[in-house]
Amino acid sequence: MSMFNASVPQTRKMLLNLDTCIAAAVTHAETVGFDPDNLFQSRLAPDQFTFGRQIQSACDAAKALAARLSGQTPPSHPDTEKTLGELRARIATVVAYLDTFSEADFEGAADRIVVLPFIPGKGLKGSDYLTEMALPNFSFPATTAYAFLRNNGVQIGKRHFIGSLNLLDV
Repeated sequence: MSMFNASVPQTRKMLLNLDTCIAAAVTHAETVGFDPDNLFQSRLAPDQFTFGRQIQSACDAAKALAARLSGQTPPSHPDTEKTLGELRARIATVVAYLDTFSEADFEGAADRIVVLPFIPGKGLKGSDYLTEMALPNFSFPATTAYAFLRNNGVQIGKRHFIGSLNLLDV
């Protein structure tokens, strides 16, 4: 599997799945009679990022993964969202950004040195960056955001998190 196929399509799909889960959260909140935006500040533990910050982190990880593996600098998106609607708009912005990438952008990505701006003077080979840093750094907030919604009674399940499958007749 190519570096592109192992990264961009999957993070794109998972962001869209999170968007679907947020839509379900809005419906749930309206059904039970509370402001859906109250979920933005929810936490599973006192020292953990809020639900809103988890979505922002997943978006940041997805765009950083694509940009760094293709030798680009990820765009900056300030963390100014305060509502679920604004989070959904951020997801849409990042998905549109991911849609600008192609297989050709990832030529040489496996061997490209990815500089880690948060560890000065250090970097990882692209293939190691993908498996050791980028995918786990995306998966953690995506999974945590899903858990926030489940913990708040939103009727979503594993199928919402995984999304559609490219099934074949056998």
